[in-house]
Amino acid sequence: MGAGAKHGVSDGFGGSRGGADEPPRLVLGLGNPGERYSDTRHNLGFRVVEELARRLDVRLGLKVCGALWSAATPVDLATPQTYMNRSGYSARCLSERNGYAPENILVVYDEVHLPLGRLRLRGRGSPGGHRGMESIIENLRTTEVPRLRLGIAAEGAEEADGSAGGRKGDLTDFVLGPFAGGEVETAARMVCRAADCVLSWADRGVDITMNEYNG
Repeated sequence: MGAGAKHGVSDGFGGSRGGADEPPRLVLGLGNPGERYSDTRHNLGFRVVEELARRLDVRLGLKVCGALWSAATPVDLATPQTYMNRSGYSARCLSERNGYAPENILVVYDEVHLPLGRLRLRGRGSPGGHRGMESIIENLRTTEVPRLRLGIAAEGAEEADGSAGGRKGDLTDFVLGPFAGGEVETAARMVCRAADCVLSWADRGVDITMNEYNG
């Protein structure tokens, strides 16, 4: 069944309207476009959305607002193709076109402040130094944006300063590098669990899902 056929009501872009009283919701996975970045730690947000697209049997094929986008049930899906630091443009544009309120946009991205394999869901907050989330908050003009962070910190890394190697250059190399051989399986399991978490958020809301999935 195609994406458009899954909705009782559709806007101009086929955005989800699960029922008359249900607002449209969007899962926005962050990353960088292109083969060069596809397997990097910084692209975990893309991977989670791609896993959701597989489960919901939709294809992220429509280019809208600088993002690959698809209507789906229970949530629409998008991956901004603007590069990480300009993710906010897609968030704002999609919000304006499809009517997603900030509190109904779940942003999914990597987090160097968390150990590899750990998930952290929050309903609001500061960007915490993440440039993609910073761009989204700036464009939506509110910190009331749910976010799901996926831990990528290597074992023994200092979480306090948010770095993998201590220096800014080391951190950039770290997030833009691929997972080490021993980390690949853990990262794959985390992506699947993050997809479970997103679907729980769509079904049961932030508070219940936080209690179940936050490590």
